[in-house]
Amino acid sequence: MRYLRAALAGLILLAVPLVAQQAPESGTPVQDLLQTHADQIAKSSRRTIQPVIDALVASGLPQIETVLATWQAREIWQRESDGLFFAATETDNSLFELTDFDTGEPIGAFPRDGLAQVKPNSGVQGLIATALVQFQLNSPDPAQRRQALDSLARAPDATLLAPLRASIEPETDPDIRARKQRLATLLTIAHDSNEAARIAAIAEVSGDLSVDVRATLNPLLSTHRTFAAADAPLAGDQNVARTLVPGRDIPVTEAYALLVAAGDAPALVSEGAIREALAVNIAEGRVGGVPIAALSDPEARNRAYDALAAAGAVPPRVDTAERDASLAAHRFYDVYDEPSAALTDAAQQALGSIETRVGINQALDLGLDALSLASIYFLAAIGLAITFGVMGVINMAHGEFIMMGAYTGYVVQQVIPDYTVSILVALPLAFAVTFAAGVAMERLVIRHLYHRPLETLLATFGISIALQQIAKNIFGTQARPLTSPGWLDGAWVLNDVVSISYIRIAIFVLALIFLTLFLFIMRHTRLGLETRAVTQNPRMAASMGINPDRVNMLSFGLGSGIAGVAGVAIGLYAKVTSELGQDYIVQSFMTVVVGGVGNIWGTLLGATMIGSLQKGIEWLNPSNTLAAQTYMIVFIIIFIQFRPRGIIALRGRAAGD
Repeated sequence: MRYLRAALAGLILLAVPLVAQQAPESGTPVQDLLQTHADQIAKSSRRTIQPVIDALVASGLPQIETVLATWQAREIWQRESDGLFFAATETDNSLFELTDFDTGEPIGAFPRDGLAQVKPNSGVQGLIATALVQFQLNSPDPAQRRQALDSLARAPDATLLAPLRASIEPETDPDIRARKQRLATLLTIAHDSNEAARIAAIAEVSGDLSVDVRATLNPLLSTHRTFAAADAPLAGDQNVARTLVPGRDIPVTEAYALLVAAGDAPALVSEGAIREALAVNIAEGRVGGVPIAALSDPEARNRAYDALAAAGAVPPRVDTAERDASLAAHRFYDVYDEPSAALTDAAQQALGSIETRVGINQALDLGLDALSLASIYFLAAIGLAITFGVMGVINMAHGEFIMMGAYTGYVVQQVIPDYTVSILVALPLAFAVTFAAGVAMERLVIRHLYHRPLETLLATFGISIALQQIAKNIFGTQARPLTSPGWLDGAWVLNDVVSISYIRIAIFVLALIFLTLFLFIMRHTRLGLETRAVTQNPRMAASMGINPDRVNMLSFGLGSGIAGVAGVAIGLYAKVTSELGQDYIVQSFMTVVVGGVGNIWGTLLGATMIGSLQKGIEWLNPSNTLAAQTYMIVFIIIFIQFRPRGIIALRGRAAGD
């Protein structure tokens, strides 16, 4: 017996640590709260879990943030032996280290058997994330605070307005503080119970162009349609947006459908329902006393149906007079879902101010797009303006020089992987390649066809086709990428309406550089002086010792070289294919002709005019860009009828030609 008592005492002493590991100490408010909702937590769903989350947050316990974060991360495990919940992490030896939520202390390592993981689905995780926001708003980690604001912006919650306001004052980061203030303003508009505070918040954002402001204000002006008897007013708490007149403000059929849905009028019987009812009730070759052969007449069908209705076989037919009488006995309204007229008036006034500013900024955005497109057309046409103005040559292969410049940029990027360096190398190299190609073309073909425009056009058109085929043989038919440097990614955003990509800004700057360079060459270099002399009077220039052939050759090469640079710029945002130049040759010729042949300022004005016109037509007809180009060409044809020499007419040989 003595040995038996000693053995029993030893077993009790051994069991004490085990019991201590398996049960938390007394005074465990978090565990008690979790046990209260154990079934819902273990088998959570989006439809049933919100009260549990609310109860956890309302408890005010400091450990709840840890519980929610652990739950969201799917790191809560339930011990099957006693149903208690713990945070668990897997150890190296396939055991799970359990941590008590109340004390934050580990209670031991346990095998996978006997533990059940709590796995909230994505919907439950979203609800938990929303609940975590109020804890994260005051987190010492700025990234956590930003994440909380992102979550709150995605899913605004009225219950988080008070914690958000309370977190503004202690906020030390000025950017985060500004975001909190703005978000608090938007939540105030949408959810605050104080009407004066909501109106003041609406006034604060009046004129703000941000999409989130409009998304907050628009629900205040949402309406639903209703009606009332003509001699009875609407309920006093209804905020009427406008009165509707059937047939003018609302279709008659829609107004009558409102009465039918409310049970205040019988339903209309459609023609199909009449035919079906007549087919079902045929008896001895007649329907309602009307022979079947006569039912092709609509009046006969109506008589037959009315007879069936009088016998109670079908619902009665509502004629036009009865429908109009029912409509006249009622008044129809659009009623705001928001009952406060002061709030809807403030929201309407704010949105009116915003829409005005949106219209102005849309015009500015359209102008920037037009300017960007004009700079592209100017780059593509400036070389053509030189060759056409100085030499009078219609070069149909000009687009292929643009294509050659783009492919030069592509080849350079295959050799130099650094996109910034490759573009800086590609620009002068493209100029050199296309300059050489232009000089070769002028020496081999163009010089033999001066003053023969038809033969020149046909010859250059043939060269254009040949160059396209050569490009297909070398590079294939697949589009090749010409990647812009990283610092050209993205766009310059002025607000939520106005933005322009950095690539287009770079092309605009490049166009200005070439405009300045061209003016410098024409006004301050010997080549420019000789070019202007040959343009004005080639015979007199030749008598003064100027070689017109040399000037023509260099001018053609200069124009071709600029086209190559334009190809590099265009290739940064367009597909580089053998047909790239064909997409710009028509616009280039229109730019030169409209602006004035051979005049750089005319080319600039022509590019601006065509770019603005194209963007304007596309804005009026955004779904059909082909129609926009057609309208633009028609306008150009009409314009040329009134100014055949373009906006700025050139004097000299080109003008005579």
